[in-house]
Amino acid sequence: MRRWLASLAGLAALGAATGWLVTAPQPLETTAQGPGDATRGARIFHVGGCASCHAAKGAKGDARLKLGGGAALVTAFGSFQPPNISPGPDGIGGWSLADFDNAMRRGISPDGRHYYPAFPYTSYARMTPGDVADLFAYLRSLPAVAGKAPGNDVAFPFSIRRGIGLWKRLYLDAGPVIALPATAPAEVRAGQYLVEGPGHCGECHTARDRFGGPDRAHWLAGAPNPEGKGRIPNITPGKLGWSAAEIADYLKTGFTPDYDSVGGSMVEVQANMAELSDADRAAIAAYLKAVPPHKP
Repeated sequence: MRRWLASLAGLAALGAATGWLVTAPQPLETTAQGPGDATRGARIFHVGGCASCHAAKGAKGDARLKLGGGAALVTAFGSFQPPNISPGPDGIGGWSLADFDNAMRRGISPDGRHYYPAFPYTSYARMTPGDVADLFAYLRSLPAVAGKAPGNDVAFPFSIRRGIGLWKRLYLDAGPVIALPATAPAEVRAGQYLVEGPGHCGECHTARDRFGGPDRAHWLAGAPNPEGKGRIPNITPGKLGWSAAEIADYLKTGFTPDYDSVGGSMVEVQANMAELSDADRAAIAAYLKAVPPHKP
């Protein structure tokens, strides 16, 4: 009996040690190298929609550059509060570029904890190191904002951050979502990078499984609104019948081909897309016309 209990205790210890290793944060082996270029970083800032989450709700003009934290994202898993990412001491003022890169592409905080995937690092993982460095340079050029955002409100078992390490092993993938043909035009490939990477369009437009991971078999085919109101639309060619030119114009002006105007959470997204170049919007549109179609 004593030997059996000792064996059981040994197996339990081995299981605990294995679980601890499997769920451990996995920092980047090689991080982005600086200095980045703040001018180029402004483009990535708008593509990524940083102000939409990290500026105060309803902020306009220069107030969108004060990134002290925005409105909470309320989901079935809990309420997640966007943090202060301004360059002040309450934000990322004390971070190194390596800290920022690990946060962006691995979802790891400077003190070694997992970030919740409400922060879309599963998309940012596809960003180039150069774009990460440029974005960091741009954020450091913005006004410092005092004050820390409130903490997240997440119920057990989701409150156990260590468990996110296992989730990352299932869903954190720096590879492309869609395998484009070798003959895909450069414009489509540029759009793929913007949509699948910094633009993180799939975070809202793709349905999720019961563990909160994206259902890649239905990429961009629409999903329930994570905040519980309405549905995020299908933007694949199977549903969205707009031409590439009409998509690009919508991103620029906020008007649909039938003269309706942008609404809901897309208002913020369109405001960000309007800051991009015509070439970037055309690339996004070209990629959206190239993804596999899904009908409702």
